[in-house]
Amino acid sequence: MLDIANEASKFIDLNSISIIFLFLVGFIGGLVSGFIGSGGAFVLTPGMMSLGVPGTIAVASNMCHKFPKALVGAYKRFKYGQVDLKLGLVLAASACAGVQVGILIQEAILKKWGPAGSDLYVSVSFVAVLVIVGAYVLIDALRTSKSGGEERISSLARKLQSINLPPMITFKTANMRISLWFTLPVGFATGMLAATIAVGGFIGVPGMIYMLGVSGLIASASELVIAFVMGLGGSINWAMHGMVDIRLVLIILAGSLAGVQLGAIGTTYVKDYMIKVVMSLIMLIVALSRGFAIPGYLAKLGVISIGQNTVAVLGGISFLTMCFALLIGATVILASMWKARRSAFLPKAVVEAV
Repeated sequence: MLDIANEASKFIDLNSISIIFLFLVGFIGGLVSGFIGSGGAFVLTPGMMSLGVPGTIAVASNMCHKFPKALVGAYKRFKYGQVDLKLGLVLAASACAGVQVGILIQEAILKKWGPAGSDLYVSVSFVAVLVIVGAYVLIDALRTSKSGGEERISSLARKLQSINLPPMITFKTANMRISLWFTLPVGFATGMLAATIAVGGFIGVPGMIYMLGVSGLIASASELVIAFVMGLGGSINWAMHGMVDIRLVLIILAGSLAGVQLGAIGTTYVKDYMIKVVMSLIMLIVALSRGFAIPGYLAKLGVISIGQNTVAVLGGISFLTMCFALLIGATVILASMWKARRSAFLPKAVVEAV
């Protein structure tokens, strides 16, 4: 086993402001997680890094807090009939393999380029994944909204479902039948990305929707099962490398456990495409936040030369953009819940007038 703890374990000092910030980040991360099915790492990992937490420590600590939170969210949404347990477990099996590969990648980067290289890798990966997937999901959500809010199975998913390649598996809750072989890349990519940058849900959920043909509601709920399984395995592995800051884990977990239940309740009030809207908006804003932090990491590696004042300004902009993403995420989710709840209790004419 590679001993990398001494190379990257720079645990930050915590004060009252950073503790409050981490709690709020955890709450909103949990809120988003319960609503869209992602582990919330796209909020939590950059949030921790904005306070100066090294990328590897942020990824490891986030993964450690993920599995108990995912368990709570999965149980809550299972009671609403939204979780395809069989689908979640099948994908989790290949996701666990992806987690181990992802950890090996992080180890190799730390060994060669140190903490600055790891921070750069996490940030660049964040920007690339969130921009590409976020833009695609947003376009699809807007298209769905214009067509009346009814989700349609993608042409790729229809094609894959029509191929009879044994073993074929039927998923009752997801209402689909597909070859086991087509589920493997979705699960593996989810696990690998979760271990490298702690954002597996933004591959897993779109993968289930656009490649396997699962509805947004079922996909976001079933991903919580995957998050629990691979989060547990990944946490043990990271902890053995000395990369988990238990202080961060407990603070964000306290906020997350409250937020995830509220987010899960929110899914019962909104249309499926709203899950995609929230997911894409936050993804794109967080990608922008990480983009502002990249020049600072490049400067640490000696790739570019910029002044410390410039690095500080960009870091501040990155932090504020991160806060804006949290605010947008919470506002959109809570506003959607409020509007849908009012629609359920008020006469149609009154709602339209409002």
